[in-house]
Amino acid sequence: MKNNRQREILNIISRKVVVTQEDLQSELLALGFDVTQSTVSRDIKELRLIKSHDADGNYRYISPALSGFKREKSHYADMFVKSVISVDFAVNNVVIKCHAGMASSACVALDEMFHDMMLGSLAGDDTIIIVTRSEHHSQILVDKINNIL
Repeated sequence: MKNNRQREILNIISRKVVVTQEDLQSELLALGFDVTQSTVSRDIKELRLIKSHDADGNYRYISPALSGFKREKSHYADMFVKSVISVDFAVNNVVIKCHAGMASSACVALDEMFHDMMLGSLAGDDTIIIVTRSEHHSQILVDKINNIL
């Protein structure tokens, strides 16, 4: 059931502009899937869907795997560079300021490129916070990020 639902989610977002989890839930309910918003949220996380601008400029859910994005560091670095304004750290926290609405996409790129250097990351609308193991690890991560900016 879960695999069928997730396949259908990918189908829906490839055909339609889906902006919210509620929109996606409505689409699934119309197709006969009995889902809650929390189930849709888990599916989005498991499918690694992101909100980004499509070729027509619509801000929507997309699947990096199905939208022509390659899971290459160069693609993520390009997305990241276009999103980030500044990077700094204090103790074991790295703070990244982004253009409005771009932090989520930039955070996906960071997670893909530097997952082994982070304990965790959290993105808002225009800010990302990353927790590392120590101040030393934060400095190394900031240096690596600045090398791609």
